[in-house]
Amino acid sequence: MTRHTTPTTLAETIRLRLADDITAGRLAPGSVIDESALAERFGASRTPAREALRELAAAGLVVIEPRRGARVASITVEQLAELFELMAEMEAMCARLATFRMTATERFALQSLHVDFRPGEGAVDAYDDYNRAFHNLLYRGTHNSVLAEHTAALRLRLAPYRRAQFREDRRIERSFAEHGAILDQLLRGAGEEAAQLMRVHMLTASAALAQYMRRANGEGFALSLHAESAGEEPFA
Repeated sequence: MTRHTTPTTLAETIRLRLADDITAGRLAPGSVIDESALAERFGASRTPAREALRELAAAGLVVIEPRRGARVASITVEQLAELFELMAEMEAMCARLATFRMTATERFALQSLHVDFRPGEGAVDAYDDYNRAFHNLLYRGTHNSVLAEHTAALRLRLAPYRRAQFREDRRIERSFAEHGAILDQLLRGAGEEAAQLMRVHMLTASAALAQYMRRANGEGFALSLHAESAGEEPFA
């Protein structure tokens, strides 16, 4: 059975915990993140804390300014929705091309990954590992290095938000079922159907994220504060 592990480095642990705090609204947009206090919180030196902040900055969750330190980025609801919309189209293209271009060995690896995994509610780390592996196999299966590289880069930027949606009630179970449906179409050679299911899968993830953030923040999720101040509409 395929094994899925929890973070193995302190920097990764710090990154994931901070990402969860930000996407759940426990750290509001604009909040200052003190590097020394962060290191003390996790019983670490400043090196893994600094590495975690740099990775979060690359994902767009944190802004690091010279001589001013780090703060939580203010991303608008409109920007987040647009990123998920773009991600949905890129993932759909990957699913369609992978259907026609995957080798028999690659198909078997994808099928084995899915069949061997047993989803469990609340097991966010394990499912996040499986989910990342599932999508990465599809990217490689396109045999289009440019598409795979750009899709993976956008995925990295959205990774904390994609992870957060798994905390929504039964989302892990539903996401796993959606993967199964995509895989079935891929194995049948139905590229257009696989692409459409992947598109729906990604837009459903976006909706689950919005619901989770609303629930985590009461009246509205943390990112809507910035959006509303700019006169933008929150997620529908």
